[in-house]
Amino acid sequence: MELPFLPERESKPRKSGITMMMDKGLSANQAQELVSVAGHLIDFAKLGFGTSYVCKHSQEKVRIYRDNGIKVFLGGTLFEAFAIRNMINEYKKFIKGLGVDAVEISDGSVYIEHGQKCKYIRDFSKNYTVLSEVGAKEDDIFDKPDEWADHMESELDAGSTYVIAEARESGTVGIYKKDGTADTALINDILKKIPSKQVLWEAPLKAQQVWFIKLIGANVNLGNIAPSDVIPLETLRLGLRGDTFFEFLPEEFHKCKLKKKK
Repeated sequence: MELPFLPERESKPRKSGITMMMDKGLSANQAQELVSVAGHLIDFAKLGFGTSYVCKHSQEKVRIYRDNGIKVFLGGTLFEAFAIRNMINEYKKFIKGLGVDAVEISDGSVYIEHGQKCKYIRDFSKNYTVLSEVGAKEDDIFDKPDEWADHMESELDAGSTYVIAEARESGTVGIYKKDGTADTALINDILKKIPSKQVLWEAPLKAQQVWFIKLIGANVNLGNIAPSDVIPLETLRLGLRGDTFFEFLPEEFHKCKLKKKK
């Protein structure tokens, strides 16, 4: 039985409505359990920051994810750790050994001249799906909001499939304020210049996921989703959770909304 009035969701592989799950150190067994229940909902798995360098069985996890139609990339912080040491060739060997099929190019922790960042994107996009991250992990790095959109535009031109809007796993920097609420002026500025289907918005907190679904719709691209939140996020996308329950229902259903006591 199918419920009417649910928003349409593409099946994998899809180009919009992307869910990027952040793996911060799952075991291979946990990864297998996750894909058995939620693999059909995950488009990208990110082995967060430098965890792939520290964890045992990273190669096995990559295989598990890819066998379930999930593209895998490593956190951009690890790319930066290799880049600052002038070890890009060694990084290429490392990711080839793990068997990933995507790459994150970022400059959130160290300064990389933007022209050089775009060169990295062009280089890696020859062999991998590239996601480039825009935004710093500290406040007040970007002077003007339009710098975000300008950098995103040039990185897409250089070969990025998606540009990631930085928020960290905390959801309190980048496109969000310190209290975790959205920086609406910045986000609207980005959306004026960059198609939403090409932006992967980091949204680790439920309130942030709800905010973006209400702004852009069920098929907004969302990232840094905790493994335990993958299925709950899908219910938000479909209006099967209180926060978005009436979002996709026809207007005549809204008369059934609960009324607050006066």
